[in-house]
Amino acid sequence: MKRFAEFADAPSVLDGDKIKLDDLINREVTVIGSRITESKFGNNKSGKCLTLQIEIDGVHKVVFTGSDVLIGQMENYGDEIPFMAVIKKVERFYTLS
Repeated sequence: MKRFAEFADAPSVLDGDKIKLDDLINREVTVIGSRITESKFGNNKSGKCLTLQIEIDGVHKVVFTGSDVLIGQMENYGDEIPFMAVIKKVERFYTLS
């Protein structure tokens, strides 16, 4: 008999408690997962929302953001996950460094 996981195309689950992006500024985190979806709010140019799963101090956390810079970075470098990065705020936008 088949197992459900053998034929189902289930989305990956990003677990962890929600944390605000501003609480992570200038802190090193390990990015362990990401998902980009259409935003329900559309407050940014791309109309997308980034869900970023991180590990900080040995605990999984999840961040939701409409930051077009972070979305672009994950579109370009998401295949490098897992990786370590520092979340920076430069004037009015967030970036990984």
